[in-house]
Amino acid sequence: MPSRAGRVVAALALVLALADGPAYAQGGILRVGLPALPATLDPALAGETAAGLVVRQIFDTLLQYRDGSSDVEPGLATQWQVSRDGLAWSFRLREGVRFHDGTPLTSAEVAASLERLLFPGAPHAPSANPVVPRLLRGAPGVVKAVKTADARTVQIVLNLPYAPLLTVLAHPAMSIVRVTKGPDGAPRWLGTGAFLVAETAPGRVVLEANPAHWGGPPRSSRMVLLEQGDDARAAAELDARALDLYVPAGAPARMTGALAIPGWRIGYLALQTEREPFLRKRIRQGMAAALDQGALAAALEPYAVPLTALLPPGVWAAQPAPKPPEDRAETARRLLVEGGALRAISVGLTVTPLAAPLEGARLAEALREALAPRGVNLTVAALQPETALKLAQNGEHQVALAEAQVDGGDPHLLLYPLSTSEGARKGALAWNLSFYRNPRLDDLLIRGSQLSSRLERQRVYARAQSLLAEEAPWLPLYVRLHWVVTRPEVRNLRLHPSGFHRLDRVVLSP
Repeated sequence: MPSRAGRVVAALALVLALADGPAYAQGGILRVGLPALPATLDPALAGETAAGLVVRQIFDTLLQYRDGSSDVEPGLATQWQVSRDGLAWSFRLREGVRFHDGTPLTSAEVAASLERLLFPGAPHAPSANPVVPRLLRGAPGVVKAVKTADARTVQIVLNLPYAPLLTVLAHPAMSIVRVTKGPDGAPRWLGTGAFLVAETAPGRVVLEANPAHWGGPPRSSRMVLLEQGDDARAAAELDARALDLYVPAGAPARMTGALAIPGWRIGYLALQTEREPFLRKRIRQGMAAALDQGALAAALEPYAVPLTALLPPGVWAAQPAPKPPEDRAETARRLLVEGGALRAISVGLTVTPLAAPLEGARLAEALREALAPRGVNLTVAALQPETALKLAQNGEHQVALAEAQVDGGDPHLLLYPLSTSEGARKGALAWNLSFYRNPRLDDLLIRGSQLSSRLERQRVYARAQSLLAEEAPWLPLYVRLHWVVTRPEVRNLRLHPSGFHRLDRVVLSP
């Protein structure tokens, strides 16, 4: 019987098979289950995957993610260019686009939509802004102003060059909206997306197809989003044909009809480079050689799959991991000896609450068993989650198990906080839990965030990943999976590594 990891591979193949079916005419109702529906349809608050998935169907962004990747393609903007100094990005808007109330899309509408996200005092600025400050180094962060050159050209002026802006603009939280008032006087968020809001009620949102959508009409005439609460209820609804697909928060309780794709959230080991034994590069390299991520597959299932590269596969700059040594145990012991360890090293593992949802204790035990034969004796500290996180952020650990997200899909938004001196400040703002500092790497990653050319950025991030693999301050372990459970009749479903799947192409076969 195949393992769950094997079924993940099969599921990914099935996604492709479902996407290659025959063309179907528009029609029918697509019923989608979610663990919970967002309290508001304001896309600015789409910090969680489920909320982002919902608003993705209603709103458009200036740029959008390509299928299967964090690379971007035209959305509401068809062309863009940057000034020679990298401080001004100009976006040419698509012609003929209208909001769901018939109002034409103009640069003034786009500017107002972006300003409310960037400037706290702007009209209709969200009272909470959970996503945008993370993506843009604050609010307004790197953005100085949003200007309108003409009715179809909007310009984003920056305080400093910031190439991740392009992938950030594809995040659902950056959706372009028009704010009006509903019958009750409350704000009403209008989009330009493939579906428009027809009805909202507790536990239920009904969307109608937008036949005039610039990307073509959706394949379903209506989408009904239903709050399920738990997997058991969703499974029963699928069996009763009351649901067509279900998007769980994690791995589903049953695998019949389940599909998965690796996402942008990774788990890793942070080696404290300011403390023994990981102050020594050879010891870190020995730890990396001893680590066989494939041996962790059983402990990771069904939440995640092993990851050997520094970036997950759906991120545009991801480089393949270096080929592992043929004899891990021999190589690991040799490197440990070269680092001054005449016998097996003993190190403590701090499991931070950042990895707690993955059942960190089970993974820690699998790590201990995998490393012991290769000269690394791992002991797991029994700590309360808050204590473990505080110790790790203060650098009072040897090895920390943690997770990090490639927010917005840009490599800068993972490699920079985890690997540079800026993130190595001890305390609650510490992101670099290895406390590794290397001016050469800092310069590379800063340069990568400022270059406008994608080809040049690719080269910089390739060099940065090679340097990180050589220095080994942190070691990738796994990448979390996004799951969807479907009925057999569902066709043309394409999962996206962001978790913000496009459902306008989905259709039910007869």
